[in-house]
Amino acid sequence: MKQSDLAYIPHRRKNILTGEWLLVSPHRTNRPWQGEISKLPNEQRRSYEPDCYLCPGNKRANGDVNPLYTTTFVFTNDFSALLEDVPLAKKNENNLLQMKVEKGICRVINFTPRHDLTLAEMQEDEIENVIAAWQNEFRSIGSHPRINYVQIFENKGSLMGNSNPHPHGQIWAQESIPMEPLKELKQFKSYHIKKRRDLLTDYFKLELRLKERVVYENGSFVVLVPFWAVWPFETIIISKRRISNILELRIIEKKDFANALSVLTKKYDNLFKTSFPYSAGLHQAPTDGKTHTEWHVHMHFYPPLLRSATIKKFMVGYEMLAEPQRDITPEYSAKVLKELPAVHYKNTR
Repeated sequence: MKQSDLAYIPHRRKNILTGEWLLVSPHRTNRPWQGEISKLPNEQRRSYEPDCYLCPGNKRANGDVNPLYTTTFVFTNDFSALLEDVPLAKKNENNLLQMKVEKGICRVINFTPRHDLTLAEMQEDEIENVIAAWQNEFRSIGSHPRINYVQIFENKGSLMGNSNPHPHGQIWAQESIPMEPLKELKQFKSYHIKKRRDLLTDYFKLELRLKERVVYENGSFVVLVPFWAVWPFETIIISKRRISNILELRIIEKKDFANALSVLTKKYDNLFKTSFPYSAGLHQAPTDGKTHTEWHVHMHFYPPLLRSATIKKFMVGYEMLAEPQRDITPEYSAKVLKELPAVHYKNTR
């Protein structure tokens, strides 16, 4: 079957990073009503907000006062989902009721003192500062003897549950390896054992040859819509050199990573002329003291928007009860994103 045929018929695709499947139904885009298409008004924010608990010099909810920071600023989350000091406890009744206490550390990373910016509107050297902060925290937290996984992520926009628009991300680090990276670890190991090669290196080289889902590439990174993408404009950033974590980035790779993040987030904003919401996160090797030569650093972007600045994809019904499903094909999404300019729409007026 030709790749072009998949644009018209329902089919399933396998996610090679998790081993799971999803349903693609491109013929459904011929439905007569596809939802309201509307445009959000331009969001105007000031560079400093006196009532923002993340702006420099302002008081946070726990009473602490932020320093007058001029670059990235990291602090322990005032309302951490994980705690370092909790009593040990376990429960297992007939293998039916199981629980164990989970210790961990949660941090907040303010990307910039400017309240009115996002990664899409920051300069690439400022994004490099964010990457440096990620590296510092990964090194520091990951060296903790009880921390076996460090998850760096960003929830951008109110559609993704972000209640404060000040540009920031989070780090949750814990004793256990969480389910999503654990699935990937299993797939990485299995492929490495069978092929004696790296899963994502083989994958992105195939994508570069096919040129059907590549959105952008530079010397060190490739940005593409994965073959198995669930979200309408989901993307993945993959390092061209196999590294297990961002501490291994060379100077030029760090610059190229900042460039890839800048270009991708600008393209997202340009799609619907809005500050594009998403959840994004780095997947790095566990910090469990083992040498993970099978792991390959990558970053997922899961944006919810489907057809406009206000129409989002919902995971309901079949998706919740059976498996993920999408209508527009990943190939279509990649073509749309690739053709968008890499200059932010606010700078082209």
